[in-house]
Amino acid sequence: MSEETKVQEQAAPELTQDAMDNFVSLKKGDSVKGTIVKIEDNQAYVSLGYKYDGVIPIRELSSIHLDNASDAVEVGQEVELKVVSIDDEKEKLVLSKRLIDSERAWEELQSRYDSGEVFEVSVADVVKGGLVADVGVRGFIPASMVERHFVEDFKDYKGRTLRVKIKEIDRENNKVILSQKEVLDAEFEQNKQTLIAALQPGQELDGTVQRLTPFGAFVDIGGIDGLVHVSELSWQHVAHPKDVVAEGQAVKVKVLKVDPAAGKISLSLKAAQPGPWDSAAGQFNVGDIVTGTVRRLVTFGAFVEIAPGVEGLVHISQIAHRHIATPQEVLQEGQEVQAKVLDFNAAEKRVSLSIKETEEAPEHVPSPSSDRPARERSSRDRAPRQEDLNNPNVSLNSSGMSFTLAERFGDKLNKLK
Repeated sequence: MSEETKVQEQAAPELTQDAMDNFVSLKKGDSVKGTIVKIEDNQAYVSLGYKYDGVIPIRELSSIHLDNASDAVEVGQEVELKVVSIDDEKEKLVLSKRLIDSERAWEELQSRYDSGEVFEVSVADVVKGGLVADVGVRGFIPASMVERHFVEDFKDYKGRTLRVKIKEIDRENNKVILSQKEVLDAEFEQNKQTLIAALQPGQELDGTVQRLTPFGAFVDIGGIDGLVHVSELSWQHVAHPKDVVAEGQAVKVKVLKVDPAAGKISLSLKAAQPGPWDSAAGQFNVGDIVTGTVRRLVTFGAFVEIAPGVEGLVHISQIAHRHIATPQEVLQEGQEVQAKVLDFNAAEKRVSLSIKETEEAPEHVPSPSSDRPARERSSRDRAPRQEDLNNPNVSLNSSGMSFTLAERFGDKLNKLK
């Protein structure tokens, strides 16, 4: 046996006695350091260098609920603990990691709250109303403070790492409220201002439809949303955006207007596509007979759509062979008609049409006088009275004289012979 071994054997009883002296001097509330030597489902054992190991119940491992002690510590890990109770008869030393973590956490959390620091947490549990994270104490993230958008189900969030800020802290009531949404909102606004500053009217961009409203569609153009008003979705009339686009659809848009102060971006879907007049330029020629739909009736005529987004005017004089006072006498909105192209100018977006040119003219076109009441016609068509002949203010014309001169003045003419 070597001298070194002898020295160790002789020193061992002294070390054990020192350890026992230290053990006896421990009291509730003291802080100790030890090493995790064994882990069971609901507790962990710690070697402190004393007569027997201490135990950490699962409830004292963390400030949040744990399914297994191994979720908080691992064998070989050095930990600092607080003495909860000492039972010499049962040789049981109950320790707490939670109390030590909590004491340190409040000071650090207060500092992070004061500075507005952004830090990472791991989602430990999904509970009713939000998420739970271990930040030395129990940290709660309400459902409304998780994302910028509504989340229906958080079941996939357990284990995720989130970047948060402390929204509210109350040590007296052991309350810490965290928010990831506040972090995302701040980053969104910063990114939005940077992107808006780089936008110019006339730019064409790729985007994704985010959401639909009755008045238009919001399109994501790289981290920020712009509005495509319903009137800018298509060259044709659109009753509702859902008739043209769907959420998640990839689209190409053109920037119409940028308002950095208000943070608003106006976009157009139709402006990024060929216009209907461009497509119609080689489609129609003067003299063509086309089929169209009456879209609008006005006092001077009717506007007929002959291609999507291309409307031509049928002047009131070109609606019918007979005289009409208003287009409504012959046409109604939504009616399908045939028309002849009288003039087509794509550059000026102007088309002149004629409906009557597609119809055969009647053999006899009633004159305006034919529409007069019979009493009026009979009074004008009869032979003039003697008193009218003697009245210098009465004008006799051929249309008002249906009799011959011989019938009226025959006798007098004979005398002149």
